[in-house]
Amino acid sequence: MSVPELAPRRTIGGVVSIWAVAAVAGIIVGLFVPAGWRAEWLTLALAGCLVLSFAVQLWYGRSQGFIQRVAASTLGALLVLGVISVGFGIAALLPV
Repeated sequence: MSVPELAPRRTIGGVVSIWAVAAVAGIIVGLFVPAGWRAEWLTLALAGCLVLSFAVQLWYGRSQGFIQRVAASTLGALLVLGVISVGFGIAALLPV
């Protein structure tokens, strides 16, 4: 029999922090990477967010809902980087 936690830590902060890291990584890629290499670097940013989400969720030390929290972190990072990449695509179509 396991003992339930009396006051478990909130885990939404770890999920949202990965989304924020993805947004910062996407903006950095947009500023410093040439247009021809942005897709590759955004993929690497997503891979980094995946590894970071595992690390953050392991740091919390809670086994209940681990896979759901990692999936939410990674899916959110994918959506954030996808929106940023759509912005890059629209910006490439518009004349300067």
